[in-house]
Amino acid sequence: MESKADGEDSAVSRLHAKAKSALKRLSKGRRSDGSPDADSPRSQDGSSSRSSQISPSSDASVKPLTLLLFHSRNNNVEALRELLKEKPELVNETDYDGRTALHVAAAYGCLKSARVLLENGANVNAQDRWNSSPLADAKASNHQEVMKLLAEKGGKIMGSHGQEIKSVAPPTILKSDWEIDPAEIDLTNSTKIGKGSFGEIRKVLWRGTPVAVKTILPALSDDKLVVQDFRHEVELLVKVRHPNIVQFLGAVTKKPPLMLITEYLPGGDLHVELKEKGPLPSATIVNYALDIARGVTYLHNGPNTIIHRDLKPRNVLIGECNQLKVGDFGLSKLMKMTNFHDMYKMTGETGSYRYMAPEVFEHRAYDKSVDVFSFAVILYEMFEGSPPFSHVDAYEAARQVARLEKRPPFTKQYPTGMKELIQDCWQGDPYKRPLFVNIIPRLEKMKQEAQAANPPAERSHLWQRRTGHGSG
Repeated sequence: MESKADGEDSAVSRLHAKAKSALKRLSKGRRSDGSPDADSPRSQDGSSSRSSQISPSSDASVKPLTLLLFHSRNNNVEALRELLKEKPELVNETDYDGRTALHVAAAYGCLKSARVLLENGANVNAQDRWNSSPLADAKASNHQEVMKLLAEKGGKIMGSHGQEIKSVAPPTILKSDWEIDPAEIDLTNSTKIGKGSFGEIRKVLWRGTPVAVKTILPALSDDKLVVQDFRHEVELLVKVRHPNIVQFLGAVTKKPPLMLITEYLPGGDLHVELKEKGPLPSATIVNYALDIARGVTYLHNGPNTIIHRDLKPRNVLIGECNQLKVGDFGLSKLMKMTNFHDMYKMTGETGSYRYMAPEVFEHRAYDKSVDVFSFAVILYEMFEGSPPFSHVDAYEAARQVARLEKRPPFTKQYPTGMKELIQDCWQGDPYKRPLFVNIIPRLEKMKQEAQAANPPAERSHLWQRRTGHGSG
């Protein structure tokens, strides 16, 4: 006869197995770089009908920290106890954003999980990347019981992350000329061009102009954290104005469905361009690189520095006359954490492994130079026709770059100075990477040299209007 203890062990094993099974299902239908299948609908912000993040595990097994976060988020106390019994050091281990399992439990009001974690030595005042403590996260979400427990254990409200979320007042029509009456957006007479976990992206005719409308699911519109994060995103985008940045046009913030309205770019994204054409001509690459560099230079040098953190071909869109525009400024933050995968995406998987700077992969502090590293990988991919270390999965590629200090070989013909620029930009030491404001003159020099070497007739094809890449 099975003993009670045996039965409990079996139940815990089933919980672990269920978590691992859920991760495997999420990983199905994905390519080695973590991107969706070719038949997945794509949006202008790079999201798809499948979850847009890759699994945090490079094989079928799941990391212990990942399991700990998952069980903490779901109040699986028996599984937590068993996992911490086997690996007690996990209790204060941190994810990509410096968040512990106690941060996760506090943010989502998981009282039982919080108790177990504290019983096992969790640091009640651990601080994440934003210097936010578990009590600050619990307060931001108004989880009174968790707040009481943490306070009793000596928890303090530290950091501004949670307080910032609570202090943002809803935008009003009196101070926001970008607030749009939802009656103007006729979603019934529109074309779906993408779908993500947060909602749909549709092509809509608004005030006589085709635009891209990103709707937030009504269910997410009731989530206070999602709504506040959405408003933070709007307040950021409303300040961004540049020819090489996807243009924000307006938003609906007062009632669901929440919506972001941006310009519609029919040319698709750089990922599709590279997939269809492979290596691009040098002159085209230099022009593309200048567009990206100018857009990111604007983000990095405004009154408030904006770090993109997820610069990759899918987030670079193509407009008329082959002009590139940088898009997707963190809409993945709007994802609701309804299961393990979404939770991990929000707390730890910002960015994409294939284009990730070593300091980000290693959970170290970082600054705007992470965008410089990603830019170097994009440059390399445009010349070579495929991303670095394409023979291995994205996580392993990032691991080799960060921990083994590997860089891919150059196999194609590069213009003078380009290899040196790429090598400077993907330096392991972020302080040795050039600023974008200094990258632009180097690219302009390459462009001038290419123009001097080629008569205008040979360059005319570069400025022909693109066709055939529309999203609908």
